Amino acid sequence: MTLNRPRIKVSGLTKIFADKADAALSLLKAGQSRAEIQKATGAVVGLQDVSFDIAEGEILVVMGLSGSGKSTCLRCINRLIEPTAGSVFVDDVDVTKLSERELMEFRRTRFGMVFQQFALFPHRTIVKNVEYGLEIQGVPAAARHERAMTALETVGLKGWDQHYPSQLSGGMQQRAGLARALALDPDVLLMDEAFSALDPLIRRDMQQELVALQKRLKKTIVFVSHDLDEAIALGGRIVLMKDGRVVQQGTAADFLANPADDYVRRFVEHIDVLGVVTAGDAMRAPAAVKPWHATAAEALASLTQSGEPVMTVVCQDGRFQGTVDADTLKAAGDTELRLLLSDTQACVPTSATLNETVAKLATGRGEIAVIDADRSLRGVIANADLVATLARRHSQPVH
Repeated sequence: MTLNRPRIKVSGLTKIFADKADAALSLLKAGQSRAEIQKATGAVVGLQDVSFDIAEGEILVVMGLSGSGKSTCLRCINRLIEPTAGSVFVDDVDVTKLSERELMEFRRTRFGMVFQQFALFPHRTIVKNVEYGLEIQGVPAAARHERAMTALETVGLKGWDQHYPSQLSGGMQQRAGLARALALDPDVLLMDEAFSALDPLIRRDMQQELVALQKRLKKTIVFVSHDLDEAIALGGRIVLMKDGRVVQQGTAADFLANPADDYVRRFVEHIDVLGVVTAGDAMRAPAAVKPWHATAAEALASLTQSGEPVMTVVCQDGRFQGTVDADTLKAAGDTELRLLLSDTQACVPTSATLNETVAKLATGRGEIAVIDADRSLRGVIANADLVATLARRHSQPVH
């Protein structure tokens, strides 16, 4: 794959359901609406000029209400539904240009698909169900059994291989369906309402496990859902669709901060802001930072001037080391800060939600650092910053 090129690039994807779609496509290009086109030609516009990119190892959630075109979009990516116009590149391959034979081979080797219905064969054991795709590919029995067993262990079904689907709960059956897809070792997983049929608690568990699985296996996942809470739980970016078009794409925090229109604003108005907005969104530049070789006297003068509750201490490379409170500094004179650290864990990553940040603040001294993966200091956040962030979110108009 070319450096920095998206793993999947969808461009101008359009689908018109009609025996002869050319007339409807011409009307669509001329700017007529779905309703006008259906009235004039009887054709149904399923997708209109849908475009988005997906990075390698990303979970992208395509969502919308019933009839929005989200499932049609997913099926056009692997041509279970034939697009009318547009392109779908997976790495450097335009899937829309593949011959039937090339497409079949491409699906076998590059795509795995998980549906809402578990689609397990009731007369086959779980391991035989998971082996099925490999069997179709002609993989030798010993090799496919080994790969199936590895996939079952990956999804937490070790020891259930000789059971039948009827002996498993709904959540376990969906795990088996996921294992069947993973056994093929695809580059891309396409998941269509994969957890919608599960009970809420099991569904939440499966969402968490999918996120953990993706972090380990680095699969690129396109996940279709109608549930905003599910999209938030899976993290990453969301493509929100309505009437076959993309209304807005970005993170849930982007939707909250800058909803594209009233539809998006209504869609997100009941979101738990504390569970969506991150410390990176709410942080501010630190006003009291000293390197760890500075003295307590120097730090106390700076801290007093800043009005901050604690001094944030970094090493020479700018990585967070801990905090020191004023009481500790007052009694320490010329002692270096590296010997006085009060709390070396008073920090959260930029990706931490405000819920996680609140929990950390509650155990600290009023202010914590916001850091990158290598503990580089990005900013700080205090209770007042949380309040200010929430106030801004509630007062922002639609742009």
